[in-house]
Amino acid sequence: MESSSVSRVSYFTLGTQKCLSNSNPVLNSLLLLLLLQIPHNSSTKSFTKLQPPLSLSYLSLTMEFITVTQLFFSTLFVCLVCLNANTLQTYIVHLHPNGMTSSLFTSKLHWHLSFLERTVASQEDPSLRLLYSYHTAMEGFAAQLSEAEVKSLKNLPDVIAIRPDRRLQIHTTYSYKFLGLNPARGGAWYKSGFGRGTIIGVLDTGVWPESPSFVDHGMPPVPKKWRGICQEGQSFSSSNCNRKLIGARFFTEGHRVASKSSVPNIVEEYVSPRDSHGHGTHTSSTAGGTSVPMASVFGNGAGVARGMAPGAHIAMYKVCWYTGCYSSDIMAAMDAAIRDGVDILSLSLGGFPLPIYEDSIAIGSFRAMEHGISVICAAGNNGPVESSVSNEAPWISTIGASTLDRRFPAIVRMGNGQTLYGESMYPGNHFKTTGRDLELVYVTGGDRGSEFCFKRSLPRDKVRGKLVICDRGANGRAEKGQVVKEAGGAAMILANTAINLEEDSVDVHVLPATSVGFDESVRLKAYINSTMKPMARIEFEGTEIGKSRGPAVAQFSSRGPSFTNPSILKPDVIAPGVNIIAAWPQNLGPTGLPEDSRRVNFTVMSGTSMACPHVSGIAALIHSVHPKWTPAAIKSALMTTADITDHSGKPIMDGDIPAGVFAIGAGHVNPGKAIDPGLIYDIRPDEYITHLCTLGYRTTEIFSITHRNVSCHEVLLMNRGFSLNYPSISVTFKHGMRIKMIQRRLTNVGSPNSIYSLEVTAPEGVKVRVKPHRLIFKHINQSLSYKVWFISRKNTGTETTRFAQGDLKWVHHNNSFYRVRSPISVTWKGKEY
Repeated sequence: MESSSVSRVSYFTLGTQKCLSNSNPVLNSLLLLLLLQIPHNSSTKSFTKLQPPLSLSYLSLTMEFITVTQLFFSTLFVCLVCLNANTLQTYIVHLHPNGMTSSLFTSKLHWHLSFLERTVASQEDPSLRLLYSYHTAMEGFAAQLSEAEVKSLKNLPDVIAIRPDRRLQIHTTYSYKFLGLNPARGGAWYKSGFGRGTIIGVLDTGVWPESPSFVDHGMPPVPKKWRGICQEGQSFSSSNCNRKLIGARFFTEGHRVASKSSVPNIVEEYVSPRDSHGHGTHTSSTAGGTSVPMASVFGNGAGVARGMAPGAHIAMYKVCWYTGCYSSDIMAAMDAAIRDGVDILSLSLGGFPLPIYEDSIAIGSFRAMEHGISVICAAGNNGPVESSVSNEAPWISTIGASTLDRRFPAIVRMGNGQTLYGESMYPGNHFKTTGRDLELVYVTGGDRGSEFCFKRSLPRDKVRGKLVICDRGANGRAEKGQVVKEAGGAAMILANTAINLEEDSVDVHVLPATSVGFDESVRLKAYINSTMKPMARIEFEGTEIGKSRGPAVAQFSSRGPSFTNPSILKPDVIAPGVNIIAAWPQNLGPTGLPEDSRRVNFTVMSGTSMACPHVSGIAALIHSVHPKWTPAAIKSALMTTADITDHSGKPIMDGDIPAGVFAIGAGHVNPGKAIDPGLIYDIRPDEYITHLCTLGYRTTEIFSITHRNVSCHEVLLMNRGFSLNYPSISVTFKHGMRIKMIQRRLTNVGSPNSIYSLEVTAPEGVKVRVKPHRLIFKHINQSLSYKVWFISRKNTGTETTRFAQGDLKWVHHNNSFYRVRSPISVTWKGKEY
């Protein structure tokens, strides 16, 4: 709140200064006088705390001052409105793809510029305002515009919509084994040629091309269909690309204009596809990195590092910078990627849920889907909050995060003899070692944030040589360790709070450290308060595999139901996203901190950002085996074969309870089964349009997404009772509703003369009827439909919204390998809905 109030005062000052030249001399004097009274380093919560003018007698001139002040604020308001109207901001202007005026120009670029020429003041060069010209992911352009110019543009013919640029954020040596991938004959890798011939496009922070994960030894030639480039830039030349990393581009215009006011050189950025953050190198190697023997992080997690599709090609599209990822840059990258000829698009980034017609990723993804490109996106890291899942469009595969059964124990042994379980990838943890006993200290009180170990918050005399406890939250986990080290602390315990609970993301700390869960942190702090001189030590126990249950849902993984479209169950599936080891730039330490001088080829990261490229790589394997499958068919294969049990055969857990559909969607991805699903739920682009009509979208909103001019009234008349042929089933009973019918269509991609029988687990409070009970496929690629009636046994007149879940499976008569499962979600809306 304090920083917000300071910015308001700053804006007040700026606006007043801007108005001085337009005001009369008397008002100018008052403005200057008032400016002198604003405490510029103040934490003032409102403007009403301005001191009276020093040169005036406050008692004698109070009424006069109030009158003039009212005049001042009225004038200032007008000035600020004027100032705001003339401030330039980036907007994405969406045009009609077959616009009436486009034929008047020799190129799309000239057509796009013509809109700026009719809008921008004549004394300016309109081309200087243009950032991007889009032709494939959408028709339109990105430009810097004032509010007045936006209003003017909206009235021009062929303009469909204008959206402000949005800033989004970037949401292994073992995970492939955990998922059952191995080089043996008959497996998913063998059948797909390790993803041979498939191109994975990654939108991220760039790539470190010298990483051993991008060596092209044994890679096939670049596919003939590839039309991309290796864009040169700072410390990046065309020779940095090869048969593995076949393309690289960077998109900086949206970031550049949004960052003009930023302090320069905060972070060293490469104005090129080269990665200066590490995130893009990590995700791209997870999706398609080549095999690297003897990979580890200082001995931790040692093994052979491989991406999910080690035979696939990678193309990097750098769209994320130190300020974030701007939708104008993302749209430009998607525009290029579609033209370049990628098969898979992997986006480990996103924001908060938006209506589809306002979501640039959703709009660009629809165009990619029409070109046969599977778009895989991270679900977001805002879990376990309900309805926090992002990237919700039904043509996008939305991926949540799960844990592995690999751990890095670093136990805390307290002076009272009790132990606390913790984990760490501190370099000393690749072999069993026992640290010496140290005095525990937990610095609290004051307003410096010492309990969170903020920079310069720890008094050196209190922490020198001690084992310092730092609460999680507010600043980075590894950064806290650096703060402790700079203050002279000998070691650190990172203590989870009630927000993080038992989440166990580990770090390659700069000093001996471990991370403990919330329950353990409560015990730790109770011990500190029980004795005058609390003591403890950290005992590192190396790497353990298979001793813990996995997979489980990651605490941070965003949850459904979908905020903007609850008729589609999201996320779609979950995949490994906790403590994932993958490639890392050699100009960064493993923590990514500027103070970290250590250098590694691999490091550990956690997030749905890590889960997303796992599925991108698996989608590449499926595409290599089935190159003519649609993106919907690939998604169906991923979803209907997903696991709902962990490796011990017990239900996947979400904390202390079995995971629900809003946490795991269809389940945990299983590449061995996904490559041969037996049956698929396919979706044609026109069916997505009908689905948008069922959501009540207006014609203009549907056009902005699909570039199709449709009459929803006519579409719905021709498709009575329509339900999207989605692999999962989501049913909502609104107030007074008792029966809901949905229809699905399955296509046989297994063997001819196949018979599938029905198995249903009905959600609690619902009776389920299905017709027919058997599906008899005589031919490959034959499609058959079935209908499901859901009959509510519950009263829909309650005040609150309630949920239930179940599933529906089609099981092959002669081959139990084929079990085509659809999760079922049922919602009863309360009276307020």
